Amino acid sequence: MPTASALLALDIGGTSMRAALMEGGRITRRAEVRTPKPSVPDAVIGAALALAAPFAASAAAVGVACAGAVAAGNVTATATHTFPGWTDIPLAQRIGAGLTLRCTALNDARAAAWGEFAAGTGQGASEFMFVTVSTGVGAGLVLGGRLHLAGNGLDAELGFVSVPALWRRGVGVAPLGELGPLEFETSGTALGAQALALGLADTRALADAAETGHAPADEAYRRSAALIAWKIADVAALLGVTRVALGGSVGLRTGYLERVRDSLEHFPARYQSEVVHAELGADAGLIGAGLWAGNAEQT
Repeated sequence: MPTASALLALDIGGTSMRAALMEGGRITRRAEVRTPKPSVPDAVIGAALALAAPFAASAAAVGVACAGAVAAGNVTATATHTFPGWTDIPLAQRIGAGLTLRCTALNDARAAAWGEFAAGTGQGASEFMFVTVSTGVGAGLVLGGRLHLAGNGLDAELGFVSVPALWRRGVGVAPLGELGPLEFETSGTALGAQALALGLADTRALADAAETGHAPADEAYRRSAALIAWKIADVAALLGVTRVALGGSVGLRTGYLERVRDSLEHFPARYQSEVVHAELGADAGLIGAGLWAGNAEQT
């Protein structure tokens, strides 16, 4: 039977929501549902409470990972087409009140960073970054062994930094001259658009083609990896990050990791962080959210 020290974790994503009960840092029970559409606050929070309720009596606290800017437990969507109406929504307060548990909330990439640092490939690195390359590009930073959390919720928005723009998509962020947001150039969504332009079905097909010698696909794939490597080198120069874990559907591909490493070799050695695959996979955010709640419980 679960003990009073068990922790409840919730991961709220644009496609699905997952709940898990954790004991000793490991997931012992889990459940998953589709995220309601449209994903307005009341519908999402109601569904999250229903999903988590069967686990609540066994838990000492609940941690929530959610997309968007998270500050002091409140969430503001950065992708308003996915989460409409999410402006300064008191997610932690509403989940905590609904489950009668103390609740903490983190951005999903920051939660994954904490999970990987505490229980995955970040262990032993005091300056660590997790980067997800998937539908978008997200990141989380651990500096001096502490998760970096900014007051405005923009704690490590690597996908928002600027790079030379070739693939521009009209989703509300205007390029700056010849520059555009990193995730518009490197994400799985961006690679999917490039796949279609090459007559390929989707992002996976582009990656498969690149890894089997299709030159135009490899050029697009390598450009994405090179831009990620460039920003990893920038973060190493700015913050002294020594280890980076790649996650997400694109980032976890062996061919993508190899291309990021190849690109990093063009930078001075002191900017070449060790880049590895994340160990916890899709559970990184869940585990990180639960461990963060447990960490706060002890402070």
